[in-house]
Amino acid sequence: MKRNYSEFAEDIPPYSGLKAARETHADLKQLSAIPGHIYTRPELQILPGQRRFSKMPWLVPMLELLPPTSIGHLKEWGLSTVFVLAKNYNKLVHVWESVTAMVELWHPQTNMFIFSEFEATILLEELEIMLGLPRYQRGEESEISYTMEQINSWSILAYITTKKNDLYSMTSGMHVHLLPIAQWITSQCKRKTTNYTAIAKAAAICICGVILFPESDGAISFGNLSIIDSNSEGMKIGQAVLGFLYAGLTSAALGGPFYGSIVALELWMGMHIQFRAVENLST
Repeated sequence: MKRNYSEFAEDIPPYSGLKAARETHADLKQLSAIPGHIYTRPELQILPGQRRFSKMPWLVPMLELLPPTSIGHLKEWGLSTVFVLAKNYNKLVHVWESVTAMVELWHPQTNMFIFSEFEATILLEELEIMLGLPRYQRGEESEISYTMEQINSWSILAYITTKKNDLYSMTSGMHVHLLPIAQWITSQCKRKTTNYTAIAKAAAICICGVILFPESDGAISFGNLSIIDSNSEGMKIGQAVLGFLYAGLTSAALGGPFYGSIVALELWMGMHIQFRAVENLST
């Protein structure tokens, strides 16, 4: 439903001049004024996410079994970089001290890192380049038709398997477990079946769940399952990945668990920020 400008113009406060705008912006940057922010709570400056992101011993052995045709599908769907990151997942080391330092500077309302002299944030264009995701192009909106329906995880997973026992083992509550999906992939590959597209879709769920949408050990939400599935249909998922990371940073900044693509965050930090160890933490 569209609204005329005049209907909500009265809700917009008048511009009060440059000085007032600067003062308002200065107030907005005060992280200490945000109730419950980790900036003012030293006891929370060990991120709960540290306990939620563990190694996935099943991931790399499963990926090494993928047939070339299935890997080709992953490349067609723009997941080449995600596949490489997942295949080297056991070699990745998350530096939680630097992540915590960044979370302490995160502003939940503006989705910005507030530094003493400037502000910065992770841009969609940067994230798409770093992760090699299909890039969103402005102007494509008019060429896409959307339909909305309730997410049905079983209908998505049915492309992989229709056995009820498998589906029950893959899902619980509002989450999908990645280990049973990886076990199904391993079984298919060892039997040398020709379900190449189904294997690729299952592998996409696993690698995207670990690299792009990590939420808790070995599980993703139904919503993120639907997003991953839409990628193989030609949808761009960079915005969803970035939004999920923003939400995870906000959760951690307010004392909750950290979730989202820690890989993308650390890639961005490596591009823009130089960390130094200091003896005096007060500085």
